[in-house]
Amino acid sequence: MKRYINSLILLLAVLYLLIGIIKDPEMALSSASKGLSTCFNIVFPSLFPFFIISELLIEIGFVNFIGSSLQAIMKPVFNVPGEGVFPFTMSIISGYPMGARITSRLREKKMLSKIEAERTVCFSSTSGPLFMLGAVSVGMLNAPPAAPLILYPHYLGAMTVGLLLRFYGKNTTTSSNKSKYVIRNPLNYINKNHTIGEILGNCIGNSINTILTVGGFIVFYSVAIDILINSKIFSRLLFLIDYIIPVEINIDLLQGLIAGILEITTGCSKISSLNINFIQKVLVINFLIGWGGLSIHSQAISFISKTDINTKLYLFSKLLHGIFSSLYTLLIYSLIFKNHAEFSFVPEPNMPQYIYASNWTQIFMKSTKLALLIMFYMLVCSMLLIIVKRIFARE
Repeated sequence: MKRYINSLILLLAVLYLLIGIIKDPEMALSSASKGLSTCFNIVFPSLFPFFIISELLIEIGFVNFIGSSLQAIMKPVFNVPGEGVFPFTMSIISGYPMGARITSRLREKKMLSKIEAERTVCFSSTSGPLFMLGAVSVGMLNAPPAAPLILYPHYLGAMTVGLLLRFYGKNTTTSSNKSKYVIRNPLNYINKNHTIGEILGNCIGNSINTILTVGGFIVFYSVAIDILINSKIFSRLLFLIDYIIPVEINIDLLQGLIAGILEITTGCSKISSLNINFIQKVLVINFLIGWGGLSIHSQAISFISKTDINTKLYLFSKLLHGIFSSLYTLLIYSLIFKNHAEFSFVPEPNMPQYIYASNWTQIFMKSTKLALLIMFYMLVCSMLLIIVKRIFARE
């Protein structure tokens, strides 16, 4: 019965979108064009190198090596094996939906147990600094000094979720209990079953499928959200919520909040342009960035659903992430920013210029260099940890 109801709701939603496209094809075409432009000019060159390199590192055994090296850190803190540091680090640098994608791949490869993968995906699904610092603090709020007020609460919120969920499934036996911080020869982790050509070909093929999936969701939600926001149903929903809530509420703020629950970029843009107190803007924006939006969740669930990871727990963790981000925002603001001059209000967001294809190769090369730098950094940290452990073992 539950499956039948879900199918019926999905059918009604698709029919509603189809009617919206037929009624206003010009708006639908404009929204789809905007989504395609975002995919080609920003998403593809910035994420594709991370997809390829992450796949390559998993296949050649690099993740197994750093996992054994960093087990002593990740296990006590987040109650996950050392491999959990890889999706967490890549997500912090590259943003949504990298963490969910890598965690799903680690689960498919049996590097994480079901419980470990569920814990890992809950704190490894974060936004990237490019969006928070460039698009939000500079482009939308036009307040570069407020960057720490956006960046730190987000990552502190993610780590807090990880610390809380370390107790999730604690009575369940996990794969990491089989070994206690044993570090083997790095050469033992190299995949000897396939040639470099086979591994690279598979990595590129999987990455292309992933980037096309992400791009498809972006285009779909670009059209769906514009149709919904401009519909009578959305206006009536706002009126109904305003009628039910006993306290007076800003309708524009409510509209931005609902839009952000669906898609964070749209919601953050709407919130940033409101004529309200600056800290109120940042509180709502940080909640939306921590929550991620249904567009991001659809991308993440498309990867998670290929495994046995609990999607309900993932969604619940993102709600917690948004709440904790707002709480940390209030705390940091009270301790550091409250006594400073209030940030100037900008009625219209100063959005950054569109990135055209002329800058495509530049973004692609910078993303590739960054991904390789992360790989090198994790390798150096792992090697240093091995050296330190062997020194203490001799003593």
